[in-house]
Formats: sequence, C-alpha cells, structure tokens
Amino acid sequence: MELYLNSYGSALRKKDDMFEIFVNEKKIKVSPQKISSIVISNAVQISSDAIQLAMDYNIDVVMLDNYGNPYARVWFPRIGSTVLIRRRQLEMLSDASGLDFIKRWICLKIMNQYRFVKTLISKRDWVNDEDKKRIELMRNYAISIFGSNGSLDDLTPIIMGLEGSASKVYFSLLSMMIPGQWHFEGRSSRPAKDAFNAFLNYAYGILYSKTERALIIAGLDPYIGLLHCDNYNKKSFVFDFIEAYRILADESVFYLFSRGKCKPEYLEQVHNGFNLSTEGKKFFAPYFLENLDQIIRYRNKNRKRIEMIQTDAHAFANFLIGKKESYLESSVATRFENFINPKLAFDKEEE
Repeated sequence: MELYLNSYGSALRKKDDMFEIFVNEKKIKVSPQKISSIVISNAVQISSDAIQLAMDYNIDVVMLDNYGNPYARVWFPRIGSTVLIRRRQLEMLSDASGLDFIKRWICLKIMNQYRFVKTLISKRDWVNDEDKKRIELMRNYAISIFGSNGSLDDLTPIIMGLEGSASKVYFSLLSMMIPGQWHFEGRSSRPAKDAFNAFLNYAYGILYSKTERALIIAGLDPYIGLLHCDNYNKKSFVFDFIEAYRILADESVFYLFSRGKCKPEYLEQVHNGFNLSTEGKKFFAPYFLENLDQIIRYRNKNRKRIEMIQTDAHAFANFLIGKKESYLESSVATRFENFINPKLAFDKEEE
C-alpha cells in the first residue's frame, strides 16, 4: 500500500523497526512490510531513521509541493524495485513488450473514444446512417494498429498516423453533436483555434500533471518514452501513459458544451487563437475536478475516477518486474478484447 501523509503538523518516525505516525496527537504504528511507497506533503516531518528504515525495505519516499506535484524523492541506492522498473522501461525500447504495450495503450484510447461517441449517437435519433457508419472506421484503425508487425522504431509513424486518423473521425463526430455556435474543426493546441479546444487543452494540462505524479509515485521514469520521442528534458512517458485517460477530459468538456454551460466570458483571445480567461479557469477547474472525483468501481474497490491513473501506474510497474501478469484492469481487458475482436463479442452474444 501507499502511505500518504498530508496533514500539517503530522510526523513519521521509526520505533522498534516500525513506522510510527503522529497525526492529530494520535500515534499509529505500521509495518514497513506493508508499505510500497511513502508520499509526503503539506509540511509533514520525517526523521532520518524513518528514511533509513524505508531504504532498508526498498520503499520510495516521494515529496509533493502544495499543488500535489512531485519535487523530490528518496529511493534505494542499489538495485531495488525502482531501479529494476526503470531498467525494464529501457529494455522495452528494444524488445517486443514495448511495442505490445504501445499498441494496446493506443488502441485502448481509441476504444474509449469509440465507446463514448457510440453512446452519444445512440441517444440522438437525428444522426444519419452515414455518420453512424463512420464510427466503425475508428475500430478499423485500432485493429490495424493492433495487428501491425515490426519494430517499435519502424512502426511509430504508422501507429501515430492511424491514431491521428481515428482522432479526426472522433473529433468531427463530437463537433457535430454540440450546439452549432461551438462547432470546431478538429484538434488544435498552442493556441486553440476554438472554444472547445481551449477547454480541452486546459483539461489535458490538469491530467498531464496528475499522470506525471502517478508515474513518479509508482517508480516509473516519466522521461523514458516509447511512442513519443525522448528528447532531452521531455517527459515522454507521460505523453505515452496519458493517452488512455484523455477520455476523462473529453467527456467533461463535451458535456460542458452540450449542456450549454460555456459562456463567451470564459475565453480570451490570444495571437491566432483562444485560451481560457481567468474567469473561465475559475469556473472550469472545480467543474472538472468534481467530475474526476466521481466514485466508480475499479480494480475491485470503490475509487475516484482520477485514481485509475495511479492504480494503473502501479499495476504497470509491477507488471514490468514480474509481479503481475497483466497491467489492465479485468473489465477493461474484457472490453478491449471485444473491441479488437468484434467477432469474439458477437459469438459471446450468440451463446
């Protein structure tokens, strides 16, 4: 489990080969054998002997600033789980597991998009048959990605091209289903060319920060990217890992527009585009965070939607070092198989 300490005035010390936690004048003892990482924020005190105990048990200590972003960590100096995780990340660049992960992860993103627009269209009887058929193009692009063979280097432009084609279909369908005054022409960023993309860019920024935090806490290196290039000082793996969770932003932004909650004053014009205004940020941030805090059933527990990223990051890290057979949550894995193998899903319905 992860040990989170985020109360002002709380402290962590060592007592008889146990962690002793002081919170609101209460003492709690926890065995180091039950802890995988320690996450500290908000002026929490930690003693040097507690840090040494954490290192003895190969427990990462991650420190967060007031905004929840990691700014430092203490980790085991010799070969331990964190080092092994990073070594396996590097090995994935040149072995089949890296390509398999990228194919599945990008297809998972397309599956989430496919399921979302299909649900939206099913509730709108005015959508014509031609547009309904366009949804299946997204599945076809995903099947092509999943069935591709070769090296990661050779297939990267092909995968990104097919993903881009699926994205064009997806966003054109979303645009079609929001009020006419807010229609947009595909994805745009830095700057956004329209209001929808301005909100989407801001939402992706929030998700980016939370994804980076999840990777670091799980012991994954945010700089070792697989699909996205690993340029100097670029957190490439964050760009890889965030793909499966962009749907969290997409849904929130779409419903904001489809329910008529966007106002002109939420936007400000910049050179060749739009950003959210101060008023827009004040409105959207709590709206989006409230959606992320909705409780769902995931990995056999009730969790906030945003916690999917952290639990999946831990699952992926454990998969890399052989502690898990799969990094996908069981129900997600089933939906994925049915999406990639539509005949399989059809056969199950016939049984």
